[in-house]
Amino acid sequence: MRQARFDGRSSMIRWTEASGAESEKAEATVFVHGLGAASTVYHAHVAAHPELSGRRMLFVDLPGHGISDRPDDFDYALESHADALAAALDAAQVRGAVVAGHSMGGAVAIVLAHRRPELVSRLVVTEGNLDRFPAPTAGSSGIASYTEEQFVRGGGFARVLEHVGPQWAATMRLSDPLALHRTAAGLVRGSEPVMREMFERARMERVYLQGELSGPLPGREGLEAAGVRVLTVPEAGHNVMFDNPGVFARAVAGRG
Repeated sequence: MRQARFDGRSSMIRWTEASGAESEKAEATVFVHGLGAASTVYHAHVAAHPELSGRRMLFVDLPGHGISDRPDDFDYALESHADALAAALDAAQVRGAVVAGHSMGGAVAIVLAHRRPELVSRLVVTEGNLDRFPAPTAGSSGIASYTEEQFVRGGGFARVLEHVGPQWAATMRLSDPLALHRTAAGLVRGSEPVMREMFERARMERVYLQGELSGPLPGREGLEAAGVRVLTVPEAGHNVMFDNPGVFARAVAGRG
């Protein structure tokens, strides 16, 4: 496990690395989880796929999630998450990485690529939030419909855990309720400029993965017109990496 400071209180963002690479100079792939998730749980199993062999793979937990710290004076906005992720990559001496973000993590990855383009050579977004005011089915699960007080201390967190089902709840219950609410509220606010605009304007190679079971991707034509490669993943829903890990691994490796 490795760590880096991301705020003025010495709070740490933490990550683990796969051991397949021969040195830290090997091509890096960085995995960024979604709201209420953890990177190793959602992505570590794809490290065994031969398409990703020989790479340096970092599984980063964003602030308030997994093994990273959860300061109560942090705003957990998309830009703040992106800056914390940049601090981790700086400490790991990563440049020009493949950054693969899922759901909310896709939005964070887009903001990272906008703010620190030298860190990202290729951007793979899996069912990421591209617009403000995401629907509950897009990964927010209605968390932002509660006030912060209602969610953190008024029973909202427990109700959401019951609603999301056992798979998501397994990692969400390890996240900090305050961080969850502020992060979900940050998704509703979006970024400035909005994530879709950043994604369309970015100059690095970009791929968007949409699960077949999730239905058509809104705004697909605009993404493709901007040079984004949009892939519909067969037999997959929102959690593409679980539903079709082979296609996911090939897409991350640039072979899909």
